[in-house]
Amino acid sequence: MSDMLDLLLRERIVAIVRGLSGEAADRAAEALIDGGIRLVEVTMNTEGALETISSWRKKFDGRAEIGAGTVLDIGMAREAVAAGARYLISPNLDEEVIAFGAERGISVWPGVMTPTEIVRAWKAGAEAVKVFPMASLGVNYLAEIRAPLNHIPMIATGGVDLTTIRAYFEAGAVAVGMGSRLLNRDWIRAGDFGRLTENARRYVEIVRSLT
Repeated sequence: MSDMLDLLLRERIVAIVRGLSGEAADRAAEALIDGGIRLVEVTMNTEGALETISSWRKKFDGRAEIGAGTVLDIGMAREAVAAGARYLISPNLDEEVIAFGAERGISVWPGVMTPTEIVRAWKAGAEAVKVFPMASLGVNYLAEIRAPLNHIPMIATGGVDLTTIRAYFEAGAVAVGMGSRLLNRDWIRAGDFGRLTENARRYVEIVRSLT
């Protein structure tokens, strides 16, 4: 088991940072990490994503692991890893990206929806898969596909909030991916980063109560 997969299985929450840059992004990430988040993904369609990944690898070294999200192809994978991403996450399945990660010891957690895609990703060497979009598919879908595929670690992404997070884990998710529920834009605009920390802490406490 890789270090990143081990961390994922222990911490069980990946924070998704999309569309935030500059000081606001730095302070938001700091707030989440203060709240106990240990996996932070910067999506590649965020302005300055590569610079942010590189900066945060240094800034949060020893406190959190920084990865790249929305890694759609091998070109983006190369850029993300060069910037220092410790793991790669995508909304799609690209076997070339999985192979690239395997060659370099970088965890790749590709996006999948159907049972066929899940098995394809697993056979290609993915350590875990991101089941997406869970907000549309629903928790019952996750429970159904986990029944025959319970040997494949699944990260549920989409639709996770304080009222649903337990249900996702009960349905068999090993982890969840969370964006707006952790990174409330109104709080960020207001500079109320303490609320981000407290909110993150509530999710972390729920996850810890499940293990």
